[in-house]
Amino acid sequence: MTGMPQRARIVEVGPRDGLQNEKTPVPVAARVQLIDMLSDAGLRNIEAGSFVNPKWIPQMAGSEAVFAGIQRKAQVSYIALVPNLKGFERAAASDATEVAVFAAASEAFSQKNINCSIEESLERFKPVIAAARSKDIPIRGYISCIAGCPYQGDVPAELVAELTQQLLSMGCYEVSLGDTIGCGTPEQITAVIETVIKHVPADKLAAHFHDTNGRALDNIRAALALGVAVIDSSVGGLGGCPYANGATGNVSTESVIALLDELKIEHGVSLAKVREASRFIRDAIS
Repeated sequence: MTGMPQRARIVEVGPRDGLQNEKTPVPVAARVQLIDMLSDAGLRNIEAGSFVNPKWIPQMAGSEAVFAGIQRKAQVSYIALVPNLKGFERAAASDATEVAVFAAASEAFSQKNINCSIEESLERFKPVIAAARSKDIPIRGYISCIAGCPYQGDVPAELVAELTQQLLSMGCYEVSLGDTIGCGTPEQITAVIETVIKHVPADKLAAHFHDTNGRALDNIRAALALGVAVIDSSVGGLGGCPYANGATGNVSTESVIALLDELKIEHGVSLAKVREASRFIRDAIS
């Protein structure tokens, strides 16, 4: 163990990963207001939308209008998830601060989620990453199902490590490790991260844990203890994954802030303002 970090960075995924799992799409105006409230709360990395085909994720339709409507702050990175080069071009035209690409540590999940194999998904990312680098747009990588897959079960930790290395070598500045269905235990998360950090530095990793079985905070503690100081979370615990039955929600940003406060780890985010944002979006979708 390396010991707890002195400071952590929270990546707010509610406006994208959270809202994409709502049955009814949230209006653009409400999505814009939510993002503005989150940036006002001190969050400096916010997933603002996704440039996927609306046929697949209708909740993310209108992301261009969202990016056009937000009151941008110079110190805030507004992240766009992109599945391919066309999605990247839409994100770049919308002045996304950074883009994110997503792979899975499960062949079955990769086919269900993006209709291709893991190897094919990495090939798809190459032109996206090349285009982003040519425009000096940072690229974040995601790996789903690091602790288990709803379709194939166990996922080898060595495969997670290999994918992490590949995404970093392709040009991602950071890789977010996702327990997509919230099945991981602290012992399992520790084993996976220990395997990954044999190959890459912990400061290149982020933790993205769903709270399906109520273990997300314990899993975050395990990640922090190994030097992972970036945590993905969702305001109000919104979200899950539309392609993973039982993935009931991301860990809430409020809970992550409370944990970091308990551990005396600096984060720079106002809990009171995040709670206001949570109340606002809950009212908007009720």
